[in-house]
Amino acid sequence: MHTPPAPAETPPDSRWRTTLLLLCLAQFILIVDITVVQVALPTIGGDLALGREALTWVVTTYTLCFGGLMVLGGRLSDALGARRTLLAGLALFTLASLACGLAPNGTVLIVGRAVQGVGAALLSPSALAIIMSTFHGRWRNRALGVWAAIGGTGAALGVLLGGLFTTGPGWEWVFFVNVPIGLLVLFTLPAVVPADGPRPARQRVDVPGALAVTAATALLIYGLVNAGDTGWGAAGTLLPLAGAVIFYVVFVLIERSVRAPLMRAETLARRPVISGTFVMLVATGLMLALFFLSSLYLQHVLTFSALETGLMFLPVAIAITVGAQLGGHLIGKVGGRPVAVIAFLITAAGVLLMTRISLQDNAYTTLLPGFVIAALGIGPAFVTATTTTLANIPQAEAGVASGVINTFHELGGSIGVAVVSTVAAASFTPGAADIGGFVSGFTMCAIIAAAAAAIALGLVPPGKPSRTFVGHGHGGH
Repeated sequence: MHTPPAPAETPPDSRWRTTLLLLCLAQFILIVDITVVQVALPTIGGDLALGREALTWVVTTYTLCFGGLMVLGGRLSDALGARRTLLAGLALFTLASLACGLAPNGTVLIVGRAVQGVGAALLSPSALAIIMSTFHGRWRNRALGVWAAIGGTGAALGVLLGGLFTTGPGWEWVFFVNVPIGLLVLFTLPAVVPADGPRPARQRVDVPGALAVTAATALLIYGLVNAGDTGWGAAGTLLPLAGAVIFYVVFVLIERSVRAPLMRAETLARRPVISGTFVMLVATGLMLALFFLSSLYLQHVLTFSALETGLMFLPVAIAITVGAQLGGHLIGKVGGRPVAVIAFLITAAGVLLMTRISLQDNAYTTLLPGFVIAALGIGPAFVTATTTTLANIPQAEAGVASGVINTFHELGGSIGVAVVSTVAAASFTPGAADIGGFVSGFTMCAIIAAAAAAIALGLVPPGKPSRTFVGHGHGGH
């Protein structure tokens, strides 16, 4: 008996290409904004008279709000409708980008970056929800493949665009470029994505939980950044760190008591989720920490232009994407545990080579080879974090676990930059004759990567993944 092909195998409708293009374009500007600022940092610091702490916040505020509120953004998407939440997030992100470009001082810039992060947290999960409801069967797999590729491409192009804009029209255009793209998507998307249907009965949204975990991480970063100047024993370091611990405890208590928690304790306690969040936290922390240190070293010490720095970072960003592709193939053959261990060992070896930097350096023969090797290791770690988690937990918990993994992607970047900013504090003044801080920062990264390899050996679940998932996010995973 002839069975007609399932409707799932036909394209959703004639507008599916436009829908996918617009959603990926929106996601693309979110991902670009994680790395595009890295190359512009020294110029921004010079123009707005910002010190090390303020420059650290220019990077971390965006990833902090993006990560800390992402699961809440997903919940709001379910409660209010994906199209509605996406358009609200995109409008917020676009306005905040304009404010960042026009910022007359560091305070306005950092607040603008925070609002960008809030917009991104609303936009990203909503865009993914629209993809999941619009595409089915092999079309969904194809759409998710394109979505996943946005991570690596966005990270790679972000560093190059950062160099081009900073050297050309000025660092402000790092932010201004988001405005026409944001407006294009904002006015075109409603024509191709159907309006949200009637919402189910009022859904509870755990706003206190989201605010508690974001406040806890913000205090943690504040304490870490302060330690670079005031020391680890100073009140300015210890009080924020103590506050962070209190807020994390409050978060756990909230999650245990509310009817619809942001992150279920049972899901968070599962070993695959613990291992995935650990691998993601360390991998992203290392990636953004190395970008941060290298950008300031190349431009402050070696007087590279922003464009030269962007071009130097391009092979690094490509290496992350290549590493992610290799990691994806290897996990299916040998399992996640060996891939995670080898990935962190390769990263440690690469970063160790980066510690050979000097005041009169040829960065192309000292810094760059080690950086590319480290990036080849970071790529597979991203894939391991996503794949081994989602392949080892019940299907019903996949959405929550995916949100948790992506949350730790952003928070990892915030914490990584804060830690190396503190360790390398002594070398951050322009024209500093001492690069000891940079060497210490790279050494710290190498030690963390080696320690992560040892921990992954016992923490990452053994065996090959039983199901295949496409990671939907950043940095090429």
